[in-house]
Amino acid sequence: MSIASAAPSLTPAELRSVFERNNQDELVGIEIESAALDPRTGRSIPYGGESGIGAYLDFLASEPGIEAVHDYGTLVGVRLPDGGQVSLEHGGAVEYSSPPAPCVADLMDIVHTTLRRLATAADRFGFALVPGAQYPCTSFEEVQWMPHSRTAIMRGHFESLGRDGMWGPRIMSMILSTQVSFDYTSPADLAEKLRVQAAASTPAAALFVNAPLEGGKPCGALSRRMQFWSLADPARTRVVPVTLREDFTIDRFIDWALSLPMIHRGTPDGSRRRVPPVPFGTLLADGFEDGTKPTLQDWRDHLSQIFPDVRLRDTLELRAVDGLPYPALAAVPAFWSGLTYDASTRAAVWDLLRGITPEQHLAALDDIALRGLDATLAGRPVRDLATDLLHLSETGLRARVTSGLERPETLTCLDPLREVADTGETFADRVLALWHQDPTNFPENYVAAHRIR
Repeated sequence: MSIASAAPSLTPAELRSVFERNNQDELVGIEIESAALDPRTGRSIPYGGESGIGAYLDFLASEPGIEAVHDYGTLVGVRLPDGGQVSLEHGGAVEYSSPPAPCVADLMDIVHTTLRRLATAADRFGFALVPGAQYPCTSFEEVQWMPHSRTAIMRGHFESLGRDGMWGPRIMSMILSTQVSFDYTSPADLAEKLRVQAAASTPAAALFVNAPLEGGKPCGALSRRMQFWSLADPARTRVVPVTLREDFTIDRFIDWALSLPMIHRGTPDGSRRRVPPVPFGTLLADGFEDGTKPTLQDWRDHLSQIFPDVRLRDTLELRAVDGLPYPALAAVPAFWSGLTYDASTRAAVWDLLRGITPEQHLAALDDIALRGLDATLAGRPVRDLATDLLHLSETGLRARVTSGLERPETLTCLDPLREVADTGETFADRVLALWHQDPTNFPENYVAAHRIR
């Protein structure tokens, strides 16, 4: 008997209900985390002070139509009139979450307009917004922690795991991501899309490696970000084994999610409270310490506390790849849209990657973090697999253009990835070249080259 079928407080149908969709839309959204950096030193900006991130958010919230977002009384974000949102990560990254759009080209029109407005506001406070995959010059000891009520809870969770959670606080504070989200229209559509995305995430990561520094110096890897994920609660991060199965279904995912502990729960006063480290399925049966049973909101919160390469909630969220420099941002939604939203392309991707085990994916992720395109996956050159995926993405995008679902100019969004595949020079290699060219002035040169303008 599965855990889901034995759960008394929420029925299996209620657990599945959060994944049910009532429309056939296939939209695309994006979340872009940008470091707030001193343009001269490359160091991160604190929350407090007249030129801090708190003052910046207060300025944004003063504009007409913008709504302030508070965390237990502290300003931590704003909601924009078009449905987008600006929020803070634990280490001070400024995250922009877009409203969903019908195609990549429409999405990037919204994104570029909004990011430039946010960057212009940051200029008033003397700092730059810089997308990418990590803070380039800030060490962990120099992290400027933001006043989130859940920060101490999450740090305590990672510390309680010992070695398995040793990099968790660095994930919270030092990395940046560009994540894209996609819709599913039925349980079968969900299973097919998620399985393909999970299989493709590993080789695709080699095209995007962009985190070769730690504390302003080369770290010996092409993606320190990917290395950090290897020891940040492995049970709930990176590869979810059930998603690679031929017979994957949403019920298999639910059973896997129920086997994981919840980390924190909302309280009536708006703060968060640590939850005992027992499986969520046990909480369904036995309840929390105060005697209450999990609600659907608790289940949704639990799903948000799982961080695999493809996160499943009311959308499919792609999280595996490093964030790219500002001029190349559109490559992220374009690449994944081409692989996700064309059925024949999905079938071709699965044929290319089926049968690779979770253990082989994990080994390849470690190899890719070190060597990028020179890594191997299940004995096959990652560069060949990544190039095949890039060609399939283009095929999928062309099919959408032909069907009138995408604008033709979206095909050019893949150009930065084509250059990586053709030359073998990754985004990380370019960052390293900039550092070796002038280590002393690297922080200023990096920010100048990568900031949003």
